[in-house]
Amino acid sequence: MSDRTGIFAGDDPFELARRWLSEAEESEVNDANAIALSTVDADGMPNVRMVLLKEIAADSFVFYTNYESAKGRELELSGKAAFVLHWKSLRRQIRVRGNVTREDGPEADAYFASRSLRSRLGAWASRQSQPLSSRAALMAEVAKVTATKGTNPPRPPFWGGFRISPIEIEFWADGDFRLHDRFRWSRIDGSGRWNVNRLNP
Repeated sequence: MSDRTGIFAGDDPFELARRWLSEAEESEVNDANAIALSTVDADGMPNVRMVLLKEIAADSFVFYTNYESAKGRELELSGKAAFVLHWKSLRRQIRVRGNVTREDGPEADAYFASRSLRSRLGAWASRQSQPLSSRAALMAEVAKVTATKGTNPPRPPFWGGFRISPIEIEFWADGDFRLHDRFRWSRIDGSGRWNVNRLNP
């Protein structure tokens, strides 16, 4: 589009998203890669929570979690998700909707190995989203896992990544008098040519 210039310029939405995230990392106080991830349960009831985006790949967005958590089960059930990255410091946001697949191979192994030892042991110990009797019970489980898994625990079979392949990405920037700039990139099958439209604020 002729007026898609400045911060909106470019022909690759993933490169544009990486650029915006890189700028946010310079100004956002905490976790510039935090996304509000939305899923739905078996009854169609929505759920949303903050998770950390770990990669903007050439064609997808990747984060990691416990597959047996509420979000893991909901993602497996629907195969779809949406999220928003919002940066107060830049007065910008990116919204994404798309189809979800597991990232369950060497990339997940490598990311798990890069985490701190305590985080890796915590991943083994936590039955994410399940009821917990007390913090003491959780710490006892961590101690047990530490004794059995040692100093280099492998990635648990119930823990790994999810890859969101978008059918829609919207870039939004705050404008004076609430006359914001919005550009929606969309494609029908998740792999074809992008169609870009400016949207009313």
